[in-house]
Amino acid sequence: MIDIGDRTTRARIGVALAALALTAGGVGFYFGSAGNDSIPAQAQSQDSRKVLYWYDPMVPQEKYDQPGLSSMGMQTIPKYADESGQQAGVRVDPAAIQSLGMRVVTAQAGLIGSALDVTGTIDFDQRHVAIIQARSGGFVQRVYNRAPGDLVRAGAPIADLLIPEWGGAQQEFLAIRRLGDQRLTAASKQRMRLLGMSDSVIARVGRTGGTNGVVTLTTPIGGAIQELNVRSGMTLSAGQTLAQVMGIETVWLNAAVPEARAGEVRVGQTATADVAAFPGAPFSGHVEAILPTADAASRTITVRIALPNFGLHLRPGMFATVHLGQNAHSALLVPTEAVIRTGKRTLVMLAQSGARFRPAEVQIGRESNGRTEILAGLSPGEKVVASGQFLLDSEASLTGIPARPISGDPK
Repeated sequence: MIDIGDRTTRARIGVALAALALTAGGVGFYFGSAGNDSIPAQAQSQDSRKVLYWYDPMVPQEKYDQPGLSSMGMQTIPKYADESGQQAGVRVDPAAIQSLGMRVVTAQAGLIGSALDVTGTIDFDQRHVAIIQARSGGFVQRVYNRAPGDLVRAGAPIADLLIPEWGGAQQEFLAIRRLGDQRLTAASKQRMRLLGMSDSVIARVGRTGGTNGVVTLTTPIGGAIQELNVRSGMTLSAGQTLAQVMGIETVWLNAAVPEARAGEVRVGQTATADVAAFPGAPFSGHVEAILPTADAASRTITVRIALPNFGLHLRPGMFATVHLGQNAHSALLVPTEAVIRTGKRTLVMLAQSGARFRPAEVQIGRESNGRTEILAGLSPGEKVVASGQFLLDSEASLTGIPARPISGDPK
């Protein structure tokens, strides 16, 4: 049994009670609704300010007429009349602001651009494709040592074809021309055209008077041979595809843009791409199309960018980092670190007069270089907390201080 008369024992009990009192009043040490927070709650009740009720910050829904202990066993603190309405807010002892590491900044107008960096893949421009086919049945007499992947110029020969039907049509044309019947001569020329002869071949037959059933197939565009299905000696049928050539003077860059940010991309806007093979040499182009479907696995939208391929440095299959930022525009800006995202709404902590702080709901826009655009909820010149705001927001939630809505202070 403890001897209360023992001085040492009484001292120990006094220290324990003091520690308990410090714990119970810990929340109010830095934060309070108003007044001098270093003064105990009982002394504040004697202040000239009107006390509405007493409450425990841990259970703000409980209100008491007199100071004392709450249902949680914590010491209650006063709620003053001048803290209601527009004056409501968390008050911090000015001497404690520096200790808590708070930093207050001013919402200011400035320029902001959209920083949208995504990955992309180089592909062939599918609008520059040449399909080389046999217009008539025949035989492959000669090939020109081509292979898939070769780069060829426009007009490069692919194969020589022997077309027996051409020889008969040319002899028929020469015989009809000797008769002098213009109508039949024109019909014979048209038949040769339908067999696949060019006007230059027909003119040469009329000029030389000789026949030639051999034709050299050439590529109409320069680029890379994608397919080559011709071999010397093989038999051909009319319409058979012999080769496919893909143009590479321009290429497509297919960028994967997250669907959440697809609204920031516009057809015609400029874009730049960095390729690992050519560091420090960005390639510039423009957005040609935004494809109408989304990738179900990655939740991205494909944005097609047309890039001029000077020097043929860009090869299909290469990866690139794509910069799709739009031009800068004027906006109301705050540091991104000042924004509190709760999942249901977005807040900032307003710094008011008298070392008071109050949450305010805002609508945000773009983010760039550590700054966030405020679309609604703030006015130029208002001050917000950029460091330590989460501590203030927690205290405001515990004490039941409402956030200022975007439309302004409630009536």
